[in-house]
Amino acid sequence: MNAIHTGVATHLGLNVNISPNTNGLPGIAQLREIVGAMMTVALILSVLALLVAAIVWALGANSSNPHLAGRGKLGVLVALGAAIVTGASVTLINFFWNVGQSV
Repeated sequence: MNAIHTGVATHLGLNVNISPNTNGLPGIAQLREIVGAMMTVALILSVLALLVAAIVWALGANSSNPHLAGRGKLGVLVALGAAIVTGASVTLINFFWNVGQSV
C-alpha cells in the first residue's frame, strides 16, 4: 500500500508545470500600465517628500528646534527608503520569484 502512494505522489509531482501566463486574462496589458504609472507617481511623491523633509530639517536646525530637525531627518530617511523600495520593486520581485522557482 505504501508503494502505491509513493508512486502516485511522484507521478503527480513530476507533471506539474505552471508558469505565469500573460494572455490568460483580459486587461493584463492595462494592469501593467497602471502599475507603471503608480510607480511613477510613487517616485514623484518620494521626491516631494524629500524636499519637504529637507526644508523641515533646515528650519529646525536654523531655529534651534531639535524636535523639528529630528522630524526632518526622519522624513528624509523615509523618503529615500520609499524611493529605494519603489525603484527596486521589480528587481526584488523577480529575485524572489527565481528563488521560489529553485526551491
